[in-house]
Amino acid sequence: MGKGDRKTRRGKTYRSSYGNTRAHSVKPAVAGAGSAVTKPAAVKKAAPAPKKKSA
Repeated sequence: MGKGDRKTRRGKTYRSSYGNTRAHSVKPAVAGAGSAVTKPAAVKKAAPAPKKKSA
């Protein structure tokens, strides 16, 4: 667990890469700017039930 380990922060820094262990810092939102609008989650429609065969 050191410079050669790709899963640790030290390894990410050594290889100049980013990931979950070494994520970029997020800049705070600018005051007065419009709030971010997010789309609602997509809703899947249920598949119609197969028709039963009559005997």
